[in-house]
Amino acid sequence: MRTRIFLAGLAAAAATLLSVGTGSSQAETKKPYTIYLSNNFVGNDWRQQMLRSADIAAKKPPLAGRVDLKVEVVETTVQAQINSLNSIIRNKPDAILIDAGSGEALNPTIKKACDAGIVVVAFDQIVSAPCAYTLESDWSRAPRVEAEWLVKKLGGKGKILVDRGLAGAPISAQLQGGFEEVIKKHPGIEVVGYFNGDYALGPEQAGVASLLAAHPQVDAIFVQGYGAGAIKALQDAGRPIVPVTGSPFNLTTSTCAKTEGAQCILAPNPAYLSAEAMKLAVEILDGKKPAEKRILLRNAFLTTDPVPSELYPDAKMQKIEVGKNAFPDMAPGLFLPVSPDWVEITPAEAAGTK
Repeated sequence: MRTRIFLAGLAAAAATLLSVGTGSSQAETKKPYTIYLSNNFVGNDWRQQMLRSADIAAKKPPLAGRVDLKVEVVETTVQAQINSLNSIIRNKPDAILIDAGSGEALNPTIKKACDAGIVVVAFDQIVSAPCAYTLESDWSRAPRVEAEWLVKKLGGKGKILVDRGLAGAPISAQLQGGFEEVIKKHPGIEVVGYFNGDYALGPEQAGVASLLAAHPQVDAIFVQGYGAGAIKALQDAGRPIVPVTGSPFNLTTSTCAKTEGAQCILAPNPAYLSAEAMKLAVEILDGKKPAEKRILLRNAFLTTDPVPSELYPDAKMQKIEVGKNAFPDMAPGLFLPVSPDWVEITPAEAAGTK
C-alpha cells in the first residue's frame, strides 16, 4: 500500500513538473502579435521615414520576435482608409496603428475594431474615438516654447513675420494661436506680416521673400515648416540672419549649424512616433495599460542657443551639432532625432540608405 501511495506521489509530482515545463515552453514560443499600420499618405519625407522607423523597430530588440508588422498604405482619401481598415478588421489582428486621414470620420470604423477586441493606437494625426489610445507630440507646448525663446532672443522688442502654415489645417491654427498667445503679452513685439509656408520649402521661401521686400526691418521669423527656406530668403535678400523657428529636418539643422550667425529653435515631432505607437500596443497587449489613453510625447527642442523655458521648466533643449543631430552629407529630408532611447535606429537606416 505504501509503495502504491509513494508511486502515486511521484506521478503527481512528475505531472506538475511537466505542466510547469510545458507552460514555460508555450510562453517562450508564443506567436508574435499581429499588428497593422494604417497610413493614408506617403507624399513627404516624414511619412516615408515614419514607415521605415516602424519596420526597423519591429526587427530589433526589444520588439524583435514579438511583432508581425503589416503595413497598409492607401490613397489620400478618408474613404480609402475606411475601406482599408474594414478589410484589416476582418483579418482579426491584435492591434492597429493609425496615422489618420481624419480625426472624426474614422471613428465608427475604429469603434468596430475596438468592439472586436482589437487594440487601436492612433498616432501623429490622431482620432477622437473614445476607445482608441492616442500618441502625439505636445503641440500645445511647442509654439509657446518657441515664442518664449524668440522673445528672449529679441529682448522683448522687434518686428516679426508669422507663418500661418497650411490654410484650413487645424494643426496650423493651433500652432499659430499658441505662438501669438505668448507674443501678445509683449507689446514691444509687432507682427508686421503673415505668410502661408504650407510646410514646404518653396512656399516658405517665397512667402518670406515677398514680405522682406515690403518690410525693411524684420527681426525674427516664426516658421511652422522647415525654417531653412526662411534663412535662404534672408540670404538671397542680403539681409541679416535673424532668429527663426522651424522643424528639425536635416536640411534645417545643417543650415542652422553651418550658417554664420544663425539662431534657430526647432520643435520636435519625431518620425519614430510609429515605433512608439507599436511599443505602446505591445505593452497594452501584454496587460500593461497606461494610466491615460491620451499620451503626449515631449522630446527635446533642437536649438543653436539652449535657453531654459520659464513657461515649461521641464522642456528639454538640445544643442544643434554636426554629427549629432545635423548630417550635411545625408538626405535633407531626414527628420531628427531619428531614434527613441529604447531601440537604436541609425541615421542611415532612418534615411533608407542602409
